[in-house]
Amino acid sequence: MPWIQIKLNATAESAEAIGDMLMEETGALSVTFLDAQDTPVFEPMPGETRLWGDTDVIGLYDAEADMDFVLNMLKNSPLIADDFAYKIEQLEDKDWEREWMDNFHPMRFGRRLWICPSWREAPEPDAVNVLLDPGLAFGTGTHPTTSLCLEWLDGQDLTGKTVIDFGCGSGILAIAALKLGAAKVIGIDIDPQAILASRDNAERNGVSENLELYLPKDQPEGIQADIVVANILAGPLRELSPVIKSLIKDGGELAISGVLESQAEDVSTYYSDELALDPVQAREEWCRISGRKA
Repeated sequence: MPWIQIKLNATAESAEAIGDMLMEETGALSVTFLDAQDTPVFEPMPGETRLWGDTDVIGLYDAEADMDFVLNMLKNSPLIADDFAYKIEQLEDKDWEREWMDNFHPMRFGRRLWICPSWREAPEPDAVNVLLDPGLAFGTGTHPTTSLCLEWLDGQDLTGKTVIDFGCGSGILAIAALKLGAAKVIGIDIDPQAILASRDNAERNGVSENLELYLPKDQPEGIQADIVVANILAGPLRELSPVIKSLIKDGGELAISGVLESQAEDVSTYYSDELALDPVQAREEWCRISGRKA
């Protein structure tokens, strides 16, 4: 069926409330948030919408929707500035799921690691191939923070080691670590849906027996690992730095991401007291911070 969408610019503080209004008061079928650089906002923590900087809000409607009504609702809302910028456009009627599948290709990270959708053949059958389809906890390696972590894992000798994936989401980092030789991976996430997605993806990849998954309230006390990865956001990385550092064995390695380049120096100060940090690695305004615990 044909669709029509409205895109309007908002602030990080108002975007979520505007999205709620579009859904509840104007009949939007879905709402999407994009940051100022058109980067999709993925994997929100429960009860949180990840927003940074200026944010675009996109409401999707049936093509028969009365967009004059939608515009009047927006113009009369205290959430919207009088001179707000917006764009209304028709979307071509097509099989969106089919088009999305056609454009999602296997991706290589580092020397030997591939992330492959289940409907495509692995380009290198003898490489380390992780089968992963986007699902309820989205994470496929397409975002720079995920790719930076995957490449870092590919460069580590994980043979026989224990890895903790702190904020495991879809389980992509945990599964990659197991396929790269880790003996055991512990995945921790505050979202039960992420635990479910990680378990399902691990079963699909044949590594579920070596993956332990916990909500924070259920994780064993005193657990530590040779390798810790945390691809979350700068705020939680600061707030939870004592917890994250306590998970690393002496001499163990840490990689964290979900950090903008502009935040890297500040976030690094929360870890430099216990770790010898490597040079920050950046990609598309995002970065990875890594180091070894003394």
